[in-house]
Amino acid sequence: MSNPFVHVELMTSDLAKAKAFYSGLFDWKLEDLPGMDYTMINVGEGTGGGMMKTVDPAAPSAWMAYVAVQDAAVATEKARSLGAKICKEVTEIPGVGWFSVISDPTGATLALWQMNPAYQKPVA
Repeated sequence: MSNPFVHVELMTSDLAKAKAFYSGLFDWKLEDLPGMDYTMINVGEGTGGGMMKTVDPAAPSAWMAYVAVQDAAVATEKARSLGAKICKEVTEIPGVGWFSVISDPTGATLALWQMNPAYQKPVA
């Protein structure tokens, strides 16, 4: 497995302002997910992403990259053994996949993503 970057996510203090800015700057199609406070970013070709309001009002707005892994639990433990701080333990997004968030020994944050092989993206 090549471990590509598969998703990029913006945690922002002002979701409406971020949506207006990025949809004006780029030809991104933004889609609010029903029943969730989450907006998908469809970029056409290439890696897409999402946006959401940060849960910590004191945290600065920031982008986070997600890297594909075969097994989120195994990759998270490997990261821990190599000196990473685990910011968020492996968490399931029901029916879609699993992710964790790590901070490498230099302090850089990255998310690990395992897609559920049974997941079928809804057709718009």
